[in-house]
Amino acid sequence: MLELRDISHHWTGPKGERQPLLRGVSLAVAPGQTVALLGASGSGKSTLLNIIAGLEVPESGRVWLDGQDISDWPPERRRLALMFQDFALFPHLNLQDNVAFGLVEQGMARAQARERAADVLQRFGLGGRGLERVGTLSGGEQQRVALARALITQPRALLLDEPFSALDADLRTDLRAEFAQRIAEHGMRAVLVTHDEAEARAMASAAWRLDGGRLSALW
Repeated sequence: MLELRDISHHWTGPKGERQPLLRGVSLAVAPGQTVALLGASGSGKSTLLNIIAGLEVPESGRVWLDGQDISDWPPERRRLALMFQDFALFPHLNLQDNVAFGLVEQGMARAQARERAADVLQRFGLGGRGLERVGTLSGGEQQRVALARALITQPRALLLDEPFSALDADLRTDLRAEFAQRIAEHGMRAVLVTHDEAEARAMASAAWRLDGGRLSALW
């Protein structure tokens, strides 16, 4: 279980004023479950995701994963995968090395990591294209590579921050279904940050709205 326990955080305004952003937020995500977080821009959705990932430190509250308090762990020790709307692929690397990157960082031999990456690209419909550069891909193909790179390391949870907002409407619809299927195939727990309720309903079994620093259940 991934758990947020009573997370509180503030932001500092342009004049130095402190405003509450998260007010005692608690949330639980079970293995194999995708939970959506909805809310207006600036409501704290991405901040909450960054706190889970270890990129920001809450002022109070704790993050637990599989019965361990990971609040003080650095991001690399948490073994979570974070996906952004801008794909965050490495333009100087080919597709195979983009996907293999996390395995190499974990200490796997480069040749073995590339072999694993080639297998994953095949399953993601990009077989035979491993030596191509990122710039040759469409937006949807780049997002598939980003998901392949996230899943190949077998993360303990997948954190998705508006992953499809940069894509056109038809492609977003197609990728929602594909991503939901692939996440389910891996038995992955996932947290999806989105402003799009249709996207949340297509991908998540539970959804919460963040408003005024507090969560309210949508379904």
